[in-house]
Amino acid sequence: MVSNYGVSLFCSFLLISSAAAYVIPTPTTPTTPTPKPPTTTPSLSPPKAPVSPVVYPPKSPSPPIGVKPPVSPYPPKAPTPSIGVKPPVGIYPPKAPTYPPKAPTPSIGVKPPVGIYPPKAPTYPPKIPTPSIGVKPPVVTYPPKGPSPSIGVKPPVGIYPPKGPYPPKTVSPPAPAPYYGSLPPLKKEECVPKCGTRCAKHSRMAVCMRACTTCCSRCKCVPPGTYGNQKLCGRCYSDMTTHGGRLKCP
Repeated sequence: MVSNYGVSLFCSFLLISSAAAYVIPTPTTPTTPTPKPPTTTPSLSPPKAPVSPVVYPPKSPSPPIGVKPPVSPYPPKAPTPSIGVKPPVGIYPPKAPTYPPKAPTPSIGVKPPVGIYPPKAPTYPPKIPTPSIGVKPPVVTYPPKGPSPSIGVKPPVGIYPPKGPYPPKTVSPPAPAPYYGSLPPLKKEECVPKCGTRCAKHSRMAVCMRACTTCCSRCKCVPPGTYGNQKLCGRCYSDMTTHGGRLKCP
């Protein structure tokens, strides 16, 4: 009994809930849409002019085959003038009269031209009479000339006072070269190293050393360098000769 009552309550609850959830729609009147006015955009270009139809001229009838069309006549040509005959010249108005140019006025200080005189008679030189055959012409005599000076003889010069005597010039003889030269004298021990330097480039060094040491022991001098400069050691070194007459010192 209780179960049936609960079922009925449950069913009534479902019906109430379904009735609350369901809403009956109210009837609505149908609305008709309002038509929109057409939107037209105004054209910015000017209105075009109406085009007139092209009218072509009627074609001329074509001539039949084999018949030439008539040639249009040309006006006659003007006659060409013959060669050497000038065409007639038109009449021009008369030219204005031309006047001769005025003579220039003479500048200051210039004399005006003198009047025209009659031409003078031509003058001819007098003729020289031709001498007759066998007669000599006269010889013209000239005044005698003065005596011409002989060749190599000067004309006389004016007389001048005699010059006084001049004292004779005294020519001093050249000073003799020093006998031992201007270099300081060497000792006997210094001759060997000096001669070794002097004969360093000689082709025969032994012969050069023997002659150099002999000259050094006598003249107490050896010139500097390997060649020349003998006069620095005086006449003793530069004038020393061998038995054959040749220079001894290198």
